[in-house]
Amino acid sequence: MTLTALALNCTLKPGDAPSSSALMAQQFLDALAEHDVTGSMVRVVDHDVRPGVETDMGDGDQWPTIRRQVLDADILVVVTPTWVGQMSSVANRVLERLDAELSETREDGNPILYGTVALVGVVGNEDGAHKITADLYQALDDVGCTIPAQGGTYWNGEAMHTVDYNDLDETPEAPLQTLRTAAANGAHLARLLTAEPYPA
Repeated sequence: MTLTALALNCTLKPGDAPSSSALMAQQFLDALAEHDVTGSMVRVVDHDVRPGVETDMGDGDQWPTIRRQVLDADILVVVTPTWVGQMSSVANRVLERLDAELSETREDGNPILYGTVALVGVVGNEDGAHKITADLYQALDDVGCTIPAQGGTYWNGEAMHTVDYNDLDETPEAPLQTLRTAAANGAHLARLLTAEPYPA
């Protein structure tokens, strides 16, 4: 059974600017592909995602298009950089917009995101990865996503240094192996939930 994944790249860098978050998001998609999961990436900053907690904020809001992709995906991957020890403002905006899903239900009465598996990636040159991961896990769980065992990875460079994840000659084995584990566990869990959804 082929599953689908959507990676939300929450970099602050627009367009095709080199991005550590984009690199990690693509690595997630590549690892998921090894488990028969097809995927795509959205660089959220390139879209006019309005502030708010509704599914559609009107007036040119482009979140509804991204939301449709989120709802169609079996696996949602959220990757964010670290700034001043926090997730990016773009990642926060994504969580705020996902808050609307708390009031959206399926025909069986469950939240609309029940059955969607969520994976998390964090990159940066300072501390904060564990807190950001915990915050993302909690928010994604709140809106109905399911987090698999070891469902995230991170990379932090040395404090006050300027080398980014995408500047490394090669990805260190530890975060890459953790990413592969997250992808394998995410694909496994998504298959289980597809075959046997949560009860009404």
